[in-house]
Amino acid sequence: MKNKLRSSFNSRQYMVSSDFEVFYYSDKNFKTLSPHAHDYYECYLFIEGDITMEIFSGGEKREKHKMAPGDLMLVPPGIMHHAIMDDPSKSYRRFVFWISKDCCNSLTQESIDYMYLIQKAEAFHKYIYHLPPAQFHQVESRFLRLLEEISSERYGSGAARHLCLCDLILTINRVIYDEEHKEIGTDELSLFQNILSYVENNLEDVLSLDDIAGQFFVSKYYVAHLFKDTLGISLHQYIIKKRLDECRNAITNGESITGAYERFGFRDYSSFFKAFRKEYGMSPKEYQSLYGHGPSK
Repeated sequence: MKNKLRSSFNSRQYMVSSDFEVFYYSDKNFKTLSPHAHDYYECYLFIEGDITMEIFSGGEKREKHKMAPGDLMLVPPGIMHHAIMDDPSKSYRRFVFWISKDCCNSLTQESIDYMYLIQKAEAFHKYIYHLPPAQFHQVESRFLRLLEEISSERYGSGAARHLCLCDLILTINRVIYDEEHKEIGTDELSLFQNILSYVENNLEDVLSLDDIAGQFFVSKYYVAHLFKDTLGISLHQYIIKKRLDECRNAITNGESITGAYERFGFRDYSSFFKAFRKEYGMSPKEYQSLYGHGPSK
């Protein structure tokens, strides 16, 4: 993730914009905020940390949910909630998206499809969902596109921001709807999930497109298109992301940087350094120094 897209945390719980605001936060030693509610909708995508989300859905009724990477929360106006820091020393990363009631009403005039999760939250008090890896990366990429467009001053930025906003909202609603209405056991879904599992379990080995296609007896072009169409990124990019994530976990737990990148398939430090810095906005050594909680070897 590009460092320039990271927001400095602001404890204000009100919107400055009349339509929407979006943030990418990465904090350490974050203090638990008091329970609070908004007069707008909040969508929250959890990436990393050790927290429990507490939601007060009416009267004395409260829901506590131990957050896992890929959890998505949507709370309507007036619903009290807050994140409880179970271990403040751990890195706390998340996307936060605020959208006003007026903006939602305007989007509703364009298509009711934008409102699926909002309707479920308001009618059934369903606030938290878990996104599998493929769906998580789809939503994450839309957050990043919107943040990049907001930070730019290119021609047509106003129109582009609206398109990115609609794409983000529709993608969030679509991935949840599809997950709840999918036909279990379709050949394509089964193949994709099996490939994801294979990659997860073999990150320390050579993982080429040819090797994976051969492992599942399918065309490499089919695998390439399957990943691009589903995740919006190539198989190679997905593998790099997963390897970087494993390296990050390893170095924060005390493994040497050299040992980590060699173990997870990076050919040299230069390529690992560039990929790590692009993903996390800082060098591996800086990240280990800031978030490490074990002795470096």
